Amino acid sequence: MKFRPLHDRVVVKRVEEEGKTKGGIIIPDTAKEKPMEGEIVAVGPGARDEKGNLVPLDVKKGDRILFGKWSGTEIKLDGQDLLIMKESDIMGIIESSASMKKAA
Repeated sequence: MKFRPLHDRVVVKRVEEEGKTKGGIIIPDTAKEKPMEGEIVAVGPGARDEKGNLVPLDVKKGDRILFGKWSGTEIKLDGQDLLIMKESDIMGIIESSASMKKAA
């Protein structure tokens, strides 16, 4: 199934954190919190301003983002747990060290 969000909404797949601390302690599933980090799966075309012009989103498919703990609406598409949220719920884009080295 293909799904395309409308307006300034994005579809996000949560990125699962490792179940072990740096010290080697294994964290059980019952003690884990939902990750606040995810990867964008799909983006809408953008929002409209007061004049009716389309304002494109700052994020794109494949971006790794950080979002609020209670952000978005949980859905299940093709057996995958996903979130739909507005672009304003996104706190920022996580840039990998490889892309930061290219910029320098």
